[in-house]
Amino acid sequence: MFESPNEFSIHIENLAASMNISTLDAILFYCEENLLEPDDIKGLINDSLKNKIESVFIELNYLPKQSVLDI
Repeated sequence: MFESPNEFSIHIENLAASMNISTLDAILFYCEENLLEPDDIKGLINDSLKNKIESVFIELNYLPKQSVLDI
C-alpha cells in the first residue's frame, strides 16, 4: 500500500496520464484492480486529488459551475 496520500496522488496522476483517462477514472480503475471500494481509499485522497475530482464533477455537470473573478 502507500505510505502517504502524496505517494498515492502521484501514483494516480501517473496512472491517469499513462492511460489517458481522468483522475476520477484512474481512482476507480485502481480500486477495481485492487478489489477495493472507493470508501476504502478515502484517507489517501489529498487536496490536490480532491480539486481534480471536483473539476471532473463540474465538467460533467454533477456540481454547479463556480464563477471566477478576473483579478
